[in-house]
Amino acid sequence: MSKRIYDYIKITDLKDMLNKTKKLYGEKIAYQIKVENGKYKTFTHSEVRDMVDALGTALISLGLKGKRIAIIGENRYEWQIAYLSIVCGTGIVVPLDKSLPENELNDLIERSEVEAIFYSKKYTEALEKIKYSTKNKLKHLIAMDLDVHTEGVYSEEELIETGRKLIQNGNKDFIKSKIDPNEMSIMLFTSGTTSKSKVVALSHKNICSNLMDIGSILDVTSEDTLLSVLPIHHVFECTVGFLFSLYKGAKTVFCDGLRYVVNNLNEYNVTVMACVPAIYERIFMMIRKQLEKEGKLQKILENEEKYRFSSMEEKKKVFKEIHNMLGGKVKLFISGAAALDYKIEEKYRLLGINIVQGYGLTETSPVVAMGTNKYYKTGSIGKTVPSVEAKLVDVNSEGIGELVVKGPNIMLGYYNNAKATKEVMDGEWFYTGDLARIDEEGYIFICGRKKSVIVLKNGKNIFPEEMENLVNKIEGVKESFIFGKKQSEDENDIKINVKIVYDKELVKDAYKVETEAEIKDVLSKKIKEINQTLPMYKAIRGLILTEEPLIKTTTNKIKRQANLDVIEKLAN
Repeated sequence: MSKRIYDYIKITDLKDMLNKTKKLYGEKIAYQIKVENGKYKTFTHSEVRDMVDALGTALISLGLKGKRIAIIGENRYEWQIAYLSIVCGTGIVVPLDKSLPENELNDLIERSEVEAIFYSKKYTEALEKIKYSTKNKLKHLIAMDLDVHTEGVYSEEELIETGRKLIQNGNKDFIKSKIDPNEMSIMLFTSGTTSKSKVVALSHKNICSNLMDIGSILDVTSEDTLLSVLPIHHVFECTVGFLFSLYKGAKTVFCDGLRYVVNNLNEYNVTVMACVPAIYERIFMMIRKQLEKEGKLQKILENEEKYRFSSMEEKKKVFKEIHNMLGGKVKLFISGAAALDYKIEEKYRLLGINIVQGYGLTETSPVVAMGTNKYYKTGSIGKTVPSVEAKLVDVNSEGIGELVVKGPNIMLGYYNNAKATKEVMDGEWFYTGDLARIDEEGYIFICGRKKSVIVLKNGKNIFPEEMENLVNKIEGVKESFIFGKKQSEDENDIKINVKIVYDKELVKDAYKVETEAEIKDVLSKKIKEINQTLPMYKAIRGLILTEEPLIKTTTNKIKRQANLDVIEKLAN
């Protein structure tokens, strides 16, 4: 368990958080929004809290007190204002995945029994159809992009103005509303098909315990600027990006798209970013290619070794040119949602860029463990945050077992699904489904998902994620998927295979090949080179090549069963 390093504000619920931080950071900028022609508009933390109060007041006046209200849309300040206006005194918030197709959106609106939904213009047509379905309870459509109400659709902006007037006339229904920190206030659908997705029930206590824990171990202050990149409906971005920024009185800016991350780091002088490993790997490769192009790579590599044991401040001076590529202000990168390659993590630190790994799940609000600037081990997700305990169960001879955790951040349960809740909870302990080892100092190392482990005939365990990291280092490989394939009628006679998604142009350029046969031959040789570094039982025996991306969640996690289904269909 991590020790608290920094002062933090004690909060009981998100309304309490907004009120306390308004007094501390009211005049600081909360959002910087790009409008047009290189111009920006800003909102202070005080203005944000006032908008929340106004919108919440308007929602209650529409008869939505105690009701469920959904939000769907891209990362933007209107989404955040809507979320807070619901959860801080109106009702229960239901954040929805912005990548949902119309039929799944319809299903989730029915399942969650929402009576209103905030949305961006992309969903206008779909929601106007869904509203008239007799199978749901949807009564109110609230558009983020409308300036004024239109027939059957409210404007979020106009509702804020309506709420301001109601408050001026003495309406205190939202402002004086009481929060029960232990009640379900947030409903989150897990990834998966709508019929199988579970609904995670979270409370204010869950989220606020996480905000206080993160705030006490990460060096983030009201002077920082956070770049919002990951889908905001996902609890990692929602807690660590959106809510944590408001809790710390920092400034939030919004990414223009994944290909513009580096541009936005420069444009906004970003100091802190929470993102997935794929983005950090892409940034690293961009830096490397630029240095190669300028003939500076060898000198940088020499300096990495020369200054390996220097302080981060000294490294920042030595590698100032590289820091300037990222805007020159970055002080902290947070990596989560998947495992970060330990070699990439090490490279960032050698360059004087603090990068920490975090780990968590939707069910844990989300952060369970996190490295810090001061306390970290390369390849580890750090120690548990201050309020969380962890242990391993069913530990094998290699010291690897299932990670089990408890703390105030653990969900209330799966909504209306006692059976599923019982499968993952044993008293206060939550079974994560992840296999890990914990060293003598308490640092946790994730080995892979319990469900995805491949068990061979000799009883050996293969962790696909570990082997995929090796394959992904092959030049020209975009991503890979390790799976077991039966070799005979014997269920346990399994050989390791890999599906590789490759970049045809990169492979052709790197290996000077042209035909499909030549591409397969050169990548097969690369797999054989990997095999030579592995124990014989881990050797990869089969290879599938494709240019089609793997099926993934919106936070870039590989959907293992869905990808296996595709492979099986091709084989039959």
